[in-house]
Amino acid sequence: MFLKILIALVFLAMVMSLAVGAGFLVRDGSRSRRVLISLKIRVALAVLLLVLLGYGFTQGSLGG
Repeated sequence: MFLKILIALVFLAMVMSLAVGAGFLVRDGSRSRRVLISLKIRVALAVLLLVLLGYGFTQGSLGG
């Protein structure tokens, strides 16, 4: 149960990072590196999500 909650929280953090990055892109344009930092955070969260999903499937916590 804890793993499923953790996966949902990481996914929500990815969506929030996407929204923040879009806001930086609209507001700052190409003058700021905040969009790049937001992208790096989103990629790290995606890797974490894949690791958690892989762990859940291999341990039998997710799926059938």
